[in-house]
Amino acid sequence: MGEPRRAVRRYRFVGDSAGGEERAVLVLRVPEVLDPQYGMYAWPCAVVLAQYVWFHRRTLPGHRVLEIGAGVSLPGIVAAKCGAQVTLSDSEELPQCLEISQQSCLLNHLPHVPVVGITWGRISPELLSLAPIDIILGSDVFFDPKDFEDILTTVYFLLEKNPHAQFWTTYQVRSADWSIEALLYKWKLKSIHIPLHSFSADKEHLASSSLPSRHTIEMMIISLARSDGT
Repeated sequence: MGEPRRAVRRYRFVGDSAGGEERAVLVLRVPEVLDPQYGMYAWPCAVVLAQYVWFHRRTLPGHRVLEIGAGVSLPGIVAAKCGAQVTLSDSEELPQCLEISQQSCLLNHLPHVPVVGITWGRISPELLSLAPIDIILGSDVFFDPKDFEDILTTVYFLLEKNPHAQFWTTYQVRSADWSIEALLYKWKLKSIHIPLHSFSADKEHLASSSLPSRHTIEMMIISLARSDGT
């Protein structure tokens, strides 16, 4: 078999003009490997989460952000461009995903954004040595049910260390049986559903791209539950 095809996709985020100011515009380029066996291209969830990050861009300067399962890292790159202090991560067992995260940084003139190997469910030196975090990003990380508990184990560990942090995540509705409610309860976490229309993401085409198309995407914010479960 030959080498998988590579491409670069362009995304253009446009903000509303406010108070007579010029509209904010952010143009990014993201490398992609066009092969179904690789998770190295932007999935519909990534564009929706990136839109949420962009919508809240004015709150991001100075905030410390970690993207997990980053791959091409579109949400994390948006956060970095909006002034956040970003760290990108993907599984230490997937060097090709770590490499494409680094390529995304270089394509978007962010050579100093660190990329680290963090495997869900594993308490590694890389996880233990992370700096304090305000926001965790994860797009379509809830893809395979066998990974759900490992993901929430890692998220819980990070939120315990950073009690005021939030996990911003998007997922694609693929099955009526999809649920993490029992796991959230087990790990003393709570979630809030964020309607797509509240951040201008209820469209088939975002950031001048063909995504998310007609896929059903949901957005939620996960945080630590209080001792009374709320």
